[in-house]
Amino acid sequence: MATISDVAARAGVSTATVSRALNGKSTVDPELVSRVRAAAKELGYRPNGLARNLRRQETAVLALIISDVENPFFTAIARGVEDTAQAGGYQVVLCNSDENADKERRYVEVALSERAAGVIVSPSGLPGGLDPLFDSGTPVVAVDRRVPDRPCDMVLVHSRQGARQATEHLLEQGYRRVACLTGPAGVPTADDRAAGYRDALAATGRPELLWRAEYRAAGAQVAATELLGGPDRPDALLVGNSAMAVGVLAAMRELGLRAGSDLGLVSFDDAPWTTLLEPQLSVVTQPAYQIGVQATQLLLARIANPARLPSTVTLDAEVIVRGSSLRSP
Repeated sequence: MATISDVAARAGVSTATVSRALNGKSTVDPELVSRVRAAAKELGYRPNGLARNLRRQETAVLALIISDVENPFFTAIARGVEDTAQAGGYQVVLCNSDENADKERRYVEVALSERAAGVIVSPSGLPGGLDPLFDSGTPVVAVDRRVPDRPCDMVLVHSRQGARQATEHLLEQGYRRVACLTGPAGVPTADDRAAGYRDALAATGRPELLWRAEYRAAGAQVAATELLGGPDRPDALLVGNSAMAVGVLAAMRELGLRAGSDLGLVSFDDAPWTTLLEPQLSVVTQPAYQIGVQATQLLLARIANPARLPSTVTLDAEVIVRGSSLRSP
């Protein structure tokens, strides 16, 4: 592998001149810059990024710590982050915490050890889990979930409002036993969806049928099998996210239940497969890509001005009605 000394020898300049030329310093004569770049190209030389980063005390890299890389919602967030970061001259390192506080803590340490310029994170909810980032002064933006114990920039969604509107839609369709299957207690988005569900039921006198499971297909399938397999099963169900919806649909298939005719169904998140079902799945869609864009814009603004006051951007969710929630005659 070619070294900076090899480039200097080929171009007939000092290693310091090579360094300044390749880093775009205006003090280098344009003719020398051309010579150095030509020599570097001929030799296949690539600058030592690690050494350069150590001198700068940070890298042109952003860390993105999300809770489930298999969830299309977080995949879309990641795309929004990457597109915006690339336009701003930054690379993105993706870290999947798997809803695991220990994994999140390890990725926080990785971000610090690699001197990431900033971190975008969907917090696990562990109190103090992000403290090392804040204590080090690393710019942080939280997405999807609040950080209750530290002031920081956040990009959230009106999740509670979306759950209320989805539940109201099911009630307006004439369903009488509307249930909600959401994520674990203590996870802010799961609690928000439970609260929105309760908001819609509060004035109706209808029974509250609130169930919890992991934000994953396997746990949701177990919970849905129990919820829907009894004699007093609900006639409609609001599901906490698209991964859980996969588990619910698997349980419905095993039980011989059809969306719309046997069970009104609405799920959070508009995954690509939701329109491939028959009937198509009604959803509460969240602007995931825009969450990523907004979060990265906030992070880059924080990097540029660390003294800026923290801000919170809250985006709207929207209920998209399809066949799965329309009551069959």
